[in-house]
Amino acid sequence: MRIPDLPRPRSLAGQLFAMQAVLIAVLVAGYALFTYVSDRSQAEEAAGRQAKAVARSVADSPSVRSAIRTPNPTAELQPYALRIMKDTEVDFVTIMNPQGIRWTHPEESQIGQRFRGNTAKALKGATFTETYTGTLGASVRAVTPIEDENDRIIGLVSAGIKVESISERVQDQVTALFAVAVGALALGAIGTYLINASLRRHTHGMNAAELSRMHDYHQAALHAVREGLLMLDGQYRVALINDGGRELLGVSGEVVGTSVADLGLPAPLTGALLSSEPRVDEVHLAADRVLVVNTSPVSGGERRGTVVTLRDVTELQSLMGELDSERGFTQALRSQAHEAANRLHTVVSLIELGRAEDAVDFATAELELAQALTDQVVAAVSEPVLAALLLGKTAQANERGVELVVSQESGLDDGLLPKSLPARDLVTILGNLIDNAVDAAQGSVPARVTVTASTQGDELLLRVTDTGGGVDPAHASLVFERGFSTKPAGPGGRGLGLALVRQAVHRHDGTLSVAEAEGGGAEFTVRLPLRATAASGTAGSVPTSGSTSGGRG
Repeated sequence: MRIPDLPRPRSLAGQLFAMQAVLIAVLVAGYALFTYVSDRSQAEEAAGRQAKAVARSVADSPSVRSAIRTPNPTAELQPYALRIMKDTEVDFVTIMNPQGIRWTHPEESQIGQRFRGNTAKALKGATFTETYTGTLGASVRAVTPIEDENDRIIGLVSAGIKVESISERVQDQVTALFAVAVGALALGAIGTYLINASLRRHTHGMNAAELSRMHDYHQAALHAVREGLLMLDGQYRVALINDGGRELLGVSGEVVGTSVADLGLPAPLTGALLSSEPRVDEVHLAADRVLVVNTSPVSGGERRGTVVTLRDVTELQSLMGELDSERGFTQALRSQAHEAANRLHTVVSLIELGRAEDAVDFATAELELAQALTDQVVAAVSEPVLAALLLGKTAQANERGVELVVSQESGLDDGLLPKSLPARDLVTILGNLIDNAVDAAQGSVPARVTVTASTQGDELLLRVTDTGGGVDPAHASLVFERGFSTKPAGPGGRGLGLALVRQAVHRHDGTLSVAEAEGGGAEFTVRLPLRATAASGTAGSVPTSGSTSGGRG
Protein backbone atom coordinates (compact mmCIF):
# COMPACT_ATOMS: atom_id res chain seq x y z
CA MET A 1 0.00 0.00 0.00
CA ARG A 2 1.49 3.29 -1.09
CA ILE A 3 1.34 6.11 1.40
CA PRO A 4 0.19 9.29 -0.31
CA ASP A 5 2.75 12.09 -0.38
CA LEU A 6 2.06 14.84 2.08
CA PRO A 7 1.79 18.32 0.58
CA ARG A 8 5.10 20.13 0.71
CA PRO A 9 5.02 23.30 2.85
CA ARG A 10 4.84 26.52 0.90
CA SER A 11 8.24 27.95 0.11
CA LEU A 12 9.51 31.02 1.92
CA ALA A 13 9.04 33.08 -1.24
CA GLY A 14 5.44 31.87 -1.57
CA GLN A 15 4.70 32.68 2.06
CA LEU A 16 6.13 36.17 1.66
CA PHE A 17 4.15 36.71 -1.54
CA ALA A 18 0.89 35.69 0.15
CA MET A 19 1.63 37.85 3.17
CA GLN A 20 2.50 40.89 1.04
CA ALA A 21 -0.56 40.43 -1.17
CA VAL A 22 -2.84 40.29 1.89
CA LEU A 23 -1.07 43.28 3.40
CA ILE A 24 -1.50 45.34 0.23
CA ALA A 25 -5.19 44.36 -0.02
CA VAL A 26 -5.84 45.31 3.61
CA LEU A 27 -4.04 48.63 3.21
CA VAL A 28 -5.92 49.47 0.02
CA ALA A 29 -9.30 48.47 1.51
CA GLY A 30 -8.60 50.44 4.69
CA TYR A 31 -7.56 53.48 2.72
CA ALA A 32 -10.65 53.22 0.51
CA LEU A 33 -12.93 52.98 3.55
CA PHE A 34 -11.22 55.89 5.24
CA THR A 35 -11.47 57.93 2.05
CA TYR A 36 -15.16 57.12 1.67
CA VAL A 37 -15.97 58.24 5.21
CA SER A 38 -13.76 61.29 4.90
CA ASP A 39 -15.19 62.25 1.50
CA ARG A 40 -18.74 61.76 2.80
CA SER A 41 -18.10 64.11 5.68
CA GLN A 42 -16.38 66.61 3.43
CA ALA A 43 -19.20 66.37 0.85
CA GLU A 44 -21.82 67.09 3.53
CA GLU A 45 -19.83 70.08 4.76
CA ALA A 46 -19.46 71.34 1.19
CA ALA A 47 -23.22 70.83 0.57
CA GLY A 48 -24.00 72.80 3.73
CA ARG A 49 -21.78 75.67 2.61
CA GLN A 50 -23.32 75.61 -0.85
CA ALA A 51 -26.87 75.61 0.53
CA LYS A 52 -26.06 78.45 2.91
CA ALA A 53 -24.57 80.55 0.13
CA VAL A 54 -27.63 80.01 -2.07
CA ALA A 55 -30.04 80.79 0.78
CA ARG A 56 -28.23 84.02 1.69
CA SER A 57 -28.09 85.15 -1.94
CA VAL A 58 -31.83 84.59 -2.29
CA ALA A 59 -32.56 86.37 1.02
CA ASP A 60 -30.48 89.38 -0.05
CA SER A 61 -32.16 89.69 -3.45
CA PRO A 62 -34.22 92.96 -3.76
CA SER A 63 -36.62 91.24 -6.17
CA VAL A 64 -37.50 88.72 -3.48
CA ARG A 65 -38.30 91.49 -1.00
CA SER A 66 -40.48 93.23 -3.62
CA ALA A 67 -42.32 90.01 -4.49
CA ILE A 68 -43.11 89.36 -0.81
CA ARG A 69 -44.97 92.71 -0.62
CA THR A 70 -47.29 91.77 -3.52
CA PRO A 71 -50.71 90.21 -2.92
CA ASN A 72 -49.53 86.90 -4.55
CA PRO A 73 -45.82 86.32 -3.80
CA THR A 74 -45.91 82.81 -5.29
CA ALA A 75 -46.54 84.12 -8.81
CA GLU A 76 -43.15 85.83 -8.90
CA LEU A 77 -41.15 83.78 -6.44
CA GLN A 78 -41.86 80.25 -7.79
CA PRO A 79 -40.26 80.81 -11.23
CA TYR A 80 -37.37 82.61 -9.54
CA ALA A 81 -36.80 79.74 -7.12
CA LEU A 82 -36.87 77.13 -9.91
CA ARG A 83 -34.32 79.14 -11.88
CA ILE A 84 -32.05 79.44 -8.84
CA MET A 85 -32.30 75.66 -8.29
CA LYS A 86 -31.22 75.00 -11.87
CA ASP A 87 -28.36 77.50 -11.85
CA THR A 88 -26.91 76.55 -8.45
CA GLU A 89 -27.50 72.76 -8.64
CA VAL A 90 -29.37 72.58 -5.36
CA ASP A 91 -32.36 70.25 -4.91
CA PHE A 92 -34.77 72.80 -3.52
CA VAL A 93 -35.20 76.47 -2.71
CA THR A 94 -38.16 77.16 -0.44
CA ILE A 95 -39.30 80.72 0.30
CA MET A 96 -41.87 81.05 3.09
CA ASN A 97 -43.48 83.58 5.36
CA PRO A 98 -42.38 83.97 8.98
CA GLN A 99 -44.99 81.43 10.05
CA GLY A 100 -43.44 78.76 7.81
CA ILE A 101 -46.10 78.72 5.07
CA ARG A 102 -44.39 77.97 1.76
CA TRP A 103 -44.53 80.42 -1.15
CA THR A 104 -42.29 78.18 -3.32
CA HIS A 105 -41.47 74.50 -3.57
CA PRO A 106 -40.12 72.09 -6.28
CA GLU A 107 -43.47 70.28 -6.01
CA GLU A 108 -46.28 72.77 -6.61
CA SER A 109 -48.69 70.67 -4.47
CA GLN A 110 -46.60 71.57 -1.44
CA ILE A 111 -47.02 75.32 -1.95
CA GLY A 112 -49.15 76.74 0.83
CA GLN A 113 -48.19 73.91 3.18
CA ARG A 114 -46.14 74.36 6.31
CA PHE A 115 -42.38 74.02 6.01
CA ARG A 116 -40.98 70.83 7.60
CA GLY A 117 -37.92 71.76 9.56
CA ASN A 118 -36.59 74.05 12.24
CA THR A 119 -36.97 77.80 11.88
CA ALA A 120 -36.55 79.09 15.43
CA LYS A 121 -32.95 80.25 14.96
CA ALA A 122 -33.79 81.95 11.67
CA LEU A 123 -36.66 83.85 13.28
CA LYS A 124 -34.10 85.26 15.70
CA GLY A 125 -32.01 86.55 12.81
CA ALA A 126 -29.44 83.71 12.55
CA THR A 127 -28.51 81.58 9.56
CA PHE A 128 -27.92 77.89 10.30
CA THR A 129 -27.54 74.52 8.56
CA GLU A 130 -28.91 71.11 9.49
CA THR A 131 -29.64 67.64 8.16
CA TYR A 132 -33.37 67.06 8.16
CA THR A 133 -35.86 64.70 6.54
CA GLY A 134 -38.57 66.68 4.80
CA THR A 135 -41.01 66.13 1.95
CA LEU A 136 -38.14 65.38 -0.47
CA GLY A 137 -36.38 63.07 1.96
CA ALA A 138 -33.23 63.58 4.00
CA SER A 139 -31.31 66.67 2.98
CA VAL A 140 -28.59 69.03 4.12
CA ARG A 141 -30.33 72.43 4.27
CA ALA A 142 -29.65 75.98 5.28
CA VAL A 143 -32.33 78.33 6.71
CA THR A 144 -31.89 82.13 6.78
CA PRO A 145 -34.21 85.11 7.41
CA ILE A 146 -35.31 87.73 4.87
CA GLU A 147 -35.18 91.22 6.38
CA ASP A 148 -36.57 94.52 5.09
CA GLU A 149 -34.94 97.95 5.30
CA ASN A 150 -35.90 98.22 8.98
CA ASP A 151 -34.38 94.82 9.85
CA ARG A 152 -37.77 93.30 10.33
CA ILE A 153 -38.08 89.61 9.36
CA ILE A 154 -40.58 89.44 6.50
CA GLY A 155 -39.85 85.89 5.38
CA LEU A 156 -37.56 82.86 5.45
CA VAL A 157 -35.48 81.05 2.80
CA SER A 158 -34.37 77.40 2.95
CA ALA A 159 -32.05 75.91 0.32
CA GLY A 160 -30.87 72.30 0.48
CA ILE A 161 -29.23 69.32 -1.24
CA LYS A 162 -30.62 65.84 -0.77
CA VAL A 163 -28.41 63.33 1.05
CA GLU A 164 -29.07 60.98 -1.83
CA SER A 165 -27.42 63.40 -4.22
CA ILE A 166 -24.47 63.79 -1.87
CA SER A 167 -24.10 60.00 -1.73
CA GLU A 168 -24.13 59.80 -5.50
CA ARG A 169 -21.33 62.34 -5.70
CA VAL A 170 -19.27 60.45 -3.09
CA GLN A 171 -20.04 57.16 -4.78
CA ASP A 172 -18.61 58.42 -8.04
CA GLN A 173 -15.44 59.49 -6.23
CA VAL A 174 -15.19 56.20 -4.33
CA THR A 175 -15.70 54.26 -7.58
CA ALA A 176 -12.77 56.10 -9.11
CA LEU A 177 -10.81 55.51 -5.90
CA PHE A 178 -11.52 51.80 -5.97
CA ALA A 179 -10.43 51.66 -9.60
CA VAL A 180 -7.13 53.29 -8.63
CA ALA A 181 -6.87 50.96 -5.59
CA VAL A 182 -7.41 47.89 -7.74
CA GLY A 183 -4.73 49.11 -10.13
CA ALA A 184 -2.37 49.72 -7.21
CA LEU A 185 -3.12 46.27 -5.84
CA ALA A 186 -2.45 44.72 -9.24
CA LEU A 187 0.84 46.60 -9.61
CA GLY A 188 1.82 45.72 -6.05
CA ALA A 189 0.99 42.06 -6.67
CA ILE A 190 3.05 42.02 -9.87
CA GLY A 191 5.99 43.72 -8.15
CA THR A 192 5.71 41.37 -5.18
CA TYR A 193 5.58 38.37 -7.49
CA LEU A 194 8.72 39.50 -9.34
CA ILE A 195 10.59 40.16 -6.10
CA ASN A 196 9.57 36.84 -4.65
CA ALA A 197 10.45 35.04 -7.88
CA SER A 198 13.96 36.40 -7.46
CA LEU A 199 13.90 35.39 -3.78
CA ARG A 200 12.69 31.93 -4.78
CA ARG A 201 15.70 31.57 -7.07
CA HIS A 202 18.07 32.64 -4.30
CA THR A 203 16.49 30.30 -1.73
CA HIS A 204 16.15 27.49 -4.29
CA GLY A 205 12.45 27.26 -3.48
CA MET A 206 13.06 26.20 0.14
CA ASN A 207 10.68 27.09 2.91
CA ALA A 208 11.62 28.67 6.23
CA ALA A 209 11.96 25.33 8.05
CA GLU A 210 14.29 23.98 5.37
CA LEU A 211 16.41 27.13 5.45
CA SER A 212 16.62 26.93 9.25
CA ARG A 213 17.60 23.27 9.11
CA MET A 214 20.23 23.97 6.46
CA HIS A 215 21.63 26.79 8.60
CA ASP A 216 21.92 24.40 11.56
CA TYR A 217 23.71 21.83 9.40
CA HIS A 218 25.94 24.56 8.03
CA GLN A 219 26.95 25.74 11.50
CA ALA A 220 27.55 22.19 12.74
CA ALA A 221 29.68 21.32 9.71
CA LEU A 222 31.56 24.60 9.92
CA HIS A 223 32.71 23.97 13.49
CA ALA A 224 33.25 20.22 13.02
CA VAL A 225 35.73 20.57 10.16
CA ARG A 226 39.30 20.49 11.47
CA GLU A 227 40.70 22.20 8.39
CA GLY A 228 40.58 25.97 8.25
CA LEU A 229 37.81 27.57 6.20
CA LEU A 230 37.86 31.24 5.31
CA MET A 231 35.35 33.07 3.11
CA LEU A 232 36.10 36.53 1.71
CA ASP A 233 33.65 38.93 0.09
CA GLY A 234 34.23 40.87 -3.11
CA GLN A 235 36.29 43.50 -1.24
CA TYR A 236 38.50 40.81 0.36
CA ARG A 237 36.95 41.27 3.77
CA VAL A 238 36.37 38.31 6.05
CA ALA A 239 32.80 37.14 5.59
CA LEU A 240 33.13 33.87 7.51
CA ILE A 241 35.83 31.99 9.38
CA ASN A 242 35.60 28.75 11.33
CA ASP A 243 37.41 27.70 14.50
CA GLY A 244 40.07 25.85 12.54
CA GLY A 245 40.79 28.92 10.43
CA ARG A 246 41.19 31.11 13.52
CA GLU A 247 43.63 28.62 15.05
CA LEU A 248 45.70 28.09 11.91
CA LEU A 249 45.96 31.81 11.09
CA GLY A 250 46.56 32.74 14.71
CA VAL A 251 43.82 35.38 14.82
CA SER A 252 41.47 36.11 17.70
CA GLY A 253 38.58 38.40 18.45
CA GLU A 254 35.93 39.50 15.99
CA VAL A 255 37.47 39.52 12.52
CA VAL A 256 34.32 39.29 10.38
CA GLY A 257 34.22 42.41 8.22
CA THR A 258 37.98 42.97 8.59
CA SER A 259 40.11 43.25 5.47
CA VAL A 260 42.63 40.44 4.92
CA ALA A 261 45.37 43.07 4.73
CA ASP A 262 44.58 44.07 8.34
CA LEU A 263 44.85 40.58 9.88
CA GLY A 264 48.60 40.88 10.46
CA LEU A 265 49.47 37.80 8.41
CA PRO A 266 52.86 37.32 6.70
CA ALA A 267 53.13 39.21 3.42
CA PRO A 268 53.33 36.12 1.13
CA LEU A 269 50.25 34.59 2.76
CA THR A 270 48.36 37.89 2.54
CA GLY A 271 49.30 38.14 -1.12
CA ALA A 272 47.96 34.65 -1.80
CA LEU A 273 44.64 35.48 -0.09
CA LEU A 274 44.33 38.75 -2.01
CA SER A 275 45.06 37.14 -5.35
CA SER A 276 42.24 37.10 -7.89
CA GLU A 277 43.61 33.91 -9.41
CA PRO A 278 43.00 30.50 -7.77
CA ARG A 279 45.88 29.05 -5.75
CA VAL A 280 46.34 25.28 -5.51
CA ASP A 281 48.30 23.57 -2.71
CA GLU A 282 50.62 26.50 -2.03
CA VAL A 283 52.83 26.16 1.05
CA HIS A 284 52.94 29.24 3.31
CA LEU A 285 54.17 30.05 6.79
CA ALA A 286 51.80 31.58 9.35
CA ALA A 287 52.79 32.20 12.95
CA ASP A 288 54.30 28.87 14.04
CA ARG A 289 52.65 26.70 11.39
CA VAL A 290 53.26 25.51 7.86
CA LEU A 291 50.01 25.76 5.88
CA VAL A 292 48.83 24.43 2.54
CA VAL A 293 46.57 27.10 1.04
CA ASN A 294 43.93 26.63 -1.65
CA THR A 295 41.80 29.53 -2.92
CA SER A 296 38.84 29.42 -5.26
CA PRO A 297 36.93 32.51 -6.51
CA VAL A 298 33.14 32.50 -6.10
CA SER A 299 31.49 33.94 -9.18
CA GLY A 300 27.95 34.20 -10.42
CA GLY A 301 28.15 36.63 -13.30
CA GLU A 302 30.39 38.84 -11.17
CA ARG A 303 33.09 38.34 -8.59
CA ARG A 304 31.39 37.65 -5.27
CA GLY A 305 34.31 36.59 -3.12
CA THR A 306 36.83 33.85 -2.43
CA VAL A 307 36.69 30.54 -0.58
CA VAL A 308 39.96 29.67 1.16
CA THR A 309 40.83 26.29 2.67
CA LEU A 310 43.79 25.87 5.00
CA ARG A 311 45.52 22.64 5.97
CA ASP A 312 48.13 22.35 8.68
CA VAL A 313 51.11 20.38 7.38
CA THR A 314 53.51 21.38 10.14
CA GLU A 315 53.78 17.83 11.45
CA LEU A 316 53.97 16.41 7.93
CA GLN A 317 56.72 18.88 7.03
CA SER A 318 58.50 17.98 10.25
CA LEU A 319 58.33 14.29 9.41
CA MET A 320 59.59 14.98 5.90
CA GLY A 321 62.48 16.94 7.35
CA GLU A 322 63.30 14.15 9.75
CA LEU A 323 63.07 11.63 6.90
CA ASP A 324 65.45 13.70 4.80
CA SER A 325 67.79 13.93 7.78
CA GLU A 326 67.65 10.17 8.20
CA ARG A 327 68.42 9.76 4.53
CA GLY A 328 71.38 12.08 4.93
CA PHE A 329 72.59 10.14 7.96
CA THR A 330 72.10 6.88 6.07
CA GLN A 331 74.17 8.15 3.18
CA ALA A 332 76.80 9.33 5.63
CA LEU A 333 76.83 5.93 7.34
CA ARG A 334 77.08 4.24 3.93
CA SER A 335 80.03 6.44 3.09
CA GLN A 336 81.57 5.79 6.51
CA ALA A 337 81.00 2.07 6.05
CA HIS A 338 82.68 2.26 2.66
CA GLU A 339 85.64 4.14 4.16
CA ALA A 340 85.77 1.75 7.12
CA ALA A 341 85.84 -1.20 4.75
CA ASN A 342 88.72 0.40 2.86
CA ARG A 343 90.62 0.98 6.12
CA LEU A 344 89.88 -2.55 7.31
CA HIS A 345 91.14 -3.99 4.02
CA THR A 346 94.27 -1.88 4.43
CA VAL A 347 94.82 -3.21 7.97
CA VAL A 348 94.24 -6.81 6.85
CA SER A 349 96.54 -6.42 3.89
CA LEU A 350 99.29 -4.99 6.10
CA ILE A 351 98.96 -7.95 8.47
CA GLU A 352 99.08 -10.41 5.55
CA LEU A 353 102.26 -8.71 4.38
CA GLY A 354 103.77 -9.23 7.84
CA ARG A 355 103.64 -5.55 8.64
CA ALA A 356 101.68 -5.87 11.90
CA GLU A 357 103.24 -2.85 13.54
CA ASP A 358 102.33 -0.68 10.55
CA ALA A 359 98.78 -2.04 10.70
CA VAL A 360 98.49 -1.12 14.38
CA ASP A 361 99.85 2.36 13.77
CA PHE A 362 97.42 2.92 10.88
CA ALA A 363 94.37 1.76 12.87
CA THR A 364 95.41 3.77 15.94
CA ALA A 365 95.80 6.94 13.87
CA GLU A 366 92.32 6.53 12.39
CA LEU A 367 90.77 6.00 15.83
CA GLU A 368 92.58 9.02 17.24
CA LEU A 369 91.35 11.17 14.34
CA ALA A 370 87.71 10.16 14.88
CA GLN A 371 88.00 10.58 18.64
CA ALA A 372 89.65 13.98 18.25
CA LEU A 373 86.74 15.17 16.12
CA THR A 374 84.24 13.93 18.70
CA ASP A 375 86.23 15.43 21.57
CA GLN A 376 86.46 18.76 19.74
CA VAL A 377 82.71 19.00 19.16
CA VAL A 378 81.72 17.78 22.64
CA ALA A 379 84.26 20.05 24.32
CA ALA A 380 82.82 23.07 22.51
CA VAL A 381 79.12 22.12 22.67
CA SER A 382 78.20 19.77 25.46
CA GLU A 383 74.46 20.18 24.85
CA PRO A 384 73.73 16.60 23.65
CA VAL A 385 71.21 17.31 20.89
CA LEU A 386 73.28 20.07 19.28
CA ALA A 387 76.48 18.01 19.67
CA ALA A 388 74.85 15.08 17.89
CA LEU A 389 73.61 17.43 15.16
CA LEU A 390 77.10 18.86 14.62
CA LEU A 391 78.69 15.41 14.45
CA GLY A 392 76.13 14.24 11.92
CA LYS A 393 76.44 17.37 9.84
CA THR A 394 80.25 17.05 9.95
CA ALA A 395 80.02 13.58 8.42
CA GLN A 396 77.57 14.80 5.77
CA ALA A 397 79.78 17.79 4.94
CA ASN A 398 82.89 15.60 4.65
CA GLU A 399 81.01 13.30 2.27
CA ARG A 400 80.33 16.31 0.04
CA GLY A 401 83.89 17.57 0.23
CA VAL A 402 83.23 20.37 2.70
CA GLU A 403 85.08 20.78 5.99
CA LEU A 404 82.78 21.66 8.90
CA VAL A 405 84.64 23.32 11.76
CA VAL A 406 83.40 24.27 15.23
CA SER A 407 85.13 27.55 16.11
CA GLN A 408 87.19 27.99 19.23
CA GLU A 409 84.78 30.71 20.35
CA SER A 410 82.07 28.08 20.83
CA GLY A 411 81.04 27.11 24.33
CA LEU A 412 77.61 25.79 25.29
CA ASP A 413 77.25 23.72 28.46
CA ASP A 414 74.61 21.10 28.99
CA GLY A 415 71.56 22.32 30.95
CA LEU A 416 72.15 25.98 30.07
CA LEU A 417 69.18 26.27 27.73
CA PRO A 418 65.84 27.16 29.38
CA LYS A 419 62.77 24.99 28.82
CA SER A 420 61.23 27.81 26.81
CA LEU A 421 64.01 27.32 24.22
CA PRO A 422 63.63 23.66 23.22
CA ALA A 423 66.50 21.83 21.56
CA ARG A 424 64.28 20.85 18.64
CA ASP A 425 63.85 24.51 17.64
CA LEU A 426 67.62 24.96 17.85
CA VAL A 427 68.03 21.94 15.57
CA THR A 428 65.65 23.59 13.11
CA ILE A 429 67.62 26.84 13.21
CA LEU A 430 71.16 25.51 13.20
CA GLY A 431 70.46 22.52 10.96
CA ASN A 432 68.94 24.62 8.17
CA LEU A 433 71.72 27.22 8.41
CA ILE A 434 74.40 24.48 8.14
CA ASP A 435 72.63 22.83 5.20
CA ASN A 436 72.51 26.16 3.35
CA ALA A 437 76.14 26.87 4.18
CA VAL A 438 77.32 23.42 2.97
CA ASP A 439 75.36 23.88 -0.26
CA ALA A 440 77.00 27.29 -0.77
CA ALA A 441 80.54 26.18 0.13
CA GLN A 442 80.54 23.02 -1.96
CA GLY A 443 82.92 23.45 -4.90
CA SER A 444 84.77 26.42 -3.42
CA VAL A 445 88.49 26.37 -2.45
CA PRO A 446 88.85 25.84 0.41
CA ALA A 447 85.34 24.45 0.99
CA ARG A 448 84.71 25.20 4.65
CA VAL A 449 81.81 25.91 6.99
CA THR A 450 82.49 27.40 10.42
CA VAL A 451 79.93 27.06 13.21
CA THR A 452 79.90 29.09 16.42
CA ALA A 453 77.55 28.30 19.31
CA SER A 454 78.07 30.26 22.51
CA THR A 455 76.42 32.44 25.10
CA GLN A 456 76.92 36.18 25.38
CA GLY A 457 75.35 37.58 28.51
CA ASP A 458 71.70 36.57 28.49
CA GLU A 459 71.72 35.67 24.80
CA LEU A 460 72.49 32.53 22.82
CA LEU A 461 74.66 33.22 19.77
CA LEU A 462 74.56 30.90 16.75
CA ARG A 463 76.76 31.86 13.79
CA VAL A 464 77.32 29.92 10.58
CA THR A 465 79.95 31.11 8.07
CA ASP A 466 80.72 29.59 4.69
CA THR A 467 83.29 30.11 1.93
CA GLY A 468 80.73 30.19 -0.86
CA GLY A 469 79.78 33.00 -3.18
CA GLY A 470 77.99 35.02 -0.50
CA VAL A 471 74.61 36.72 -0.62
CA ASP A 472 73.86 39.58 -2.97
CA PRO A 473 73.14 42.67 -0.79
CA ALA A 474 70.03 43.23 -2.92
CA HIS A 475 68.74 39.84 -1.72
CA ALA A 476 69.67 40.29 1.95
CA SER A 477 66.03 40.64 3.02
CA LEU A 478 64.58 38.30 0.39
CA VAL A 479 66.56 35.20 1.41
CA PHE A 480 64.29 34.80 4.44
CA GLU A 481 61.08 34.84 2.39
CA ARG A 482 59.38 31.57 1.59
CA GLY A 483 59.93 30.57 -2.03
CA PHE A 484 63.16 32.55 -2.59
CA SER A 485 66.18 30.48 -3.58
CA THR A 486 69.36 30.95 -5.59
CA LYS A 487 69.36 27.27 -6.64
CA PRO A 488 67.18 25.30 -9.07
CA ALA A 489 64.07 23.81 -7.52
CA GLY A 490 64.30 20.20 -6.47
CA PRO A 491 61.56 17.63 -6.11
CA GLY A 492 60.60 18.97 -2.71
CA GLY A 493 60.71 22.59 -3.76
CA ARG A 494 63.07 25.34 -2.66
CA GLY A 495 62.97 28.43 -0.51
CA LEU A 496 61.56 27.03 2.76
CA GLY A 497 64.63 26.48 4.95
CA LEU A 498 65.54 30.06 5.88
CA ALA A 499 61.87 30.96 6.11
CA LEU A 500 61.50 28.27 8.77
CA VAL A 501 64.59 29.59 10.51
CA ARG A 502 63.15 33.10 10.58
CA GLN A 503 59.84 31.75 11.85
CA ALA A 504 61.49 29.90 14.74
CA VAL A 505 63.72 32.89 15.61
CA HIS A 506 60.82 35.34 15.66
CA ARG A 507 58.75 32.97 17.76
CA HIS A 508 61.42 33.16 20.46
CA ASP A 509 61.81 36.98 20.15
CA GLY A 510 65.27 36.60 18.60
CA THR A 511 67.07 38.29 15.73
CA LEU A 512 68.36 36.89 12.44
CA SER A 513 70.78 38.66 10.11
CA VAL A 514 73.06 37.94 7.15
CA ALA A 515 76.28 39.69 6.21
CA GLU A 516 79.42 39.12 4.17
CA ALA A 517 82.06 36.97 5.91
CA GLU A 518 85.62 38.25 6.38
CA GLY A 519 87.13 35.78 3.92
CA GLY A 520 84.22 35.95 1.51
CA GLY A 521 81.02 33.96 1.57
CA ALA A 522 78.04 34.56 3.81
CA GLU A 523 77.71 34.82 7.57
CA PHE A 524 74.32 34.13 9.19
CA THR A 525 73.92 35.23 12.82
CA VAL A 526 71.11 34.29 15.20
CA ARG A 527 70.66 35.75 18.66
CA LEU A 528 68.09 34.23 21.03
CA PRO A 529 67.27 35.47 24.54
CA LEU A 530 67.99 32.95 27.31
CA ARG A 531 64.78 33.67 29.18
CA ALA A 532 61.15 32.47 29.29
CA THR A 533 59.39 33.38 26.06
CA ALA A 534 55.79 33.36 24.98
CA ALA A 535 56.56 30.49 22.65
CA SER A 536 57.05 27.90 25.36
CA GLY A 537 54.90 24.93 24.73
CA THR A 538 55.20 25.19 20.93
CA ALA A 539 58.23 23.00 20.70
CA GLY A 540 57.91 20.40 18.08
CA SER A 541 55.57 22.45 15.95
CA VAL A 542 58.28 23.51 13.49
CA PRO A 543 60.04 21.18 11.06
CA THR A 544 63.61 20.12 11.78
CA SER A 545 66.48 20.44 9.37
CA GLY A 546 66.98 18.40 6.30
CA SER A 547 66.29 18.97 2.64
CA THR A 548 63.66 21.53 3.63
CA SER A 549 66.45 24.11 3.63
CA GLY A 550 66.16 24.83 -0.04
CA GLY A 551 69.41 26.77 -0.65
CA ARG A 552 69.66 30.45 0.24
CA GLY A 553 66.13 30.61 1.65
